Amino acid sequence: MTKLYLLCLAAVLMLIACEQPSAVEYMSREPLHRAQRVVSLDYCADQYVLKLLDRDQILAVSPYADSTSSYMREAAKGIAQVRSLAEDVLVLKPDLIVRSYGGGQNAQIFFEKAGIPVVQLGYAGDIDGIRTVLREAAVGLNAVDRAETIISEMDQRLLVLKQSADDKTALYMTPGGVTSGPGSLIHEMLIAAGLSNFQQEPGWRALPLERLAYEQPDMIAAAFFDSKANNVDAWTAARHPIARKQMAELETVYLQGAWTACGGWFLVDAIEALAVVDKLETAP
Repeated sequence: MTKLYLLCLAAVLMLIACEQPSAVEYMSREPLHRAQRVVSLDYCADQYVLKLLDRDQILAVSPYADSTSSYMREAAKGIAQVRSLAEDVLVLKPDLIVRSYGGGQNAQIFFEKAGIPVVQLGYAGDIDGIRTVLREAAVGLNAVDRAETIISEMDQRLLVLKQSADDKTALYMTPGGVTSGPGSLIHEMLIAAGLSNFQQEPGWRALPLERLAYEQPDMIAAAFFDSKANNVDAWTAARHPIARKQMAELETVYLQGAWTACGGWFLVDAIEALAVVDKLETAP
């Protein structure tokens, strides 16, 4: 009798478990309802929530949603903010949580165990990755049509810029003395603008000061120099006389930090700012 009871109990528990969608299953299907109490845990997630949802669906965004690093900062004004601490989020009783990195690596597991579905945003390593993240986010947020409109507008703008490669080389530079080579979204940004990346080594690197001493790019793509949070160390490579000379003497395009802070459709703003004028004039 006891054995039969245990078997029945196990069967019931298995049925209940089968009814609970995994994170992958949740992201691969369209929600059955329109979420009305959505909480975003970090400013990368804020961008997608603020763009894809109506204001009355958003319960709270991260404390950085209205910072200079947030592209959607104007839309975030007046919306409640919440830290990504579990107790702060749970007390709001959201019906959906959106995150990129907010709350730490175990946040998704924790909140889903608490019965709150989580839309986990992926990482966009290139422009096609931006389209993928938008579409995945749109499924979780029940905003597929809006996402497709954004993608269509982004593609149209990129098409205008799509020309043969330019002879100009560009060096991406931040106040922290960092640049980026092949294999990054920044590299893809430069290529999409018709430029060649001066930084030839892959990944994120310190500014190549030794190379800059005898070889210069045609232009500088300077990002985050508009941020009030850039209280960088005095020893950063960006403060070196060689680096400062490049910015003083070469054509320098200042990119808003919000354009490149998170991988999103707004990267096109940076691409357009970098694109040479004659390309825009000769585009089909």
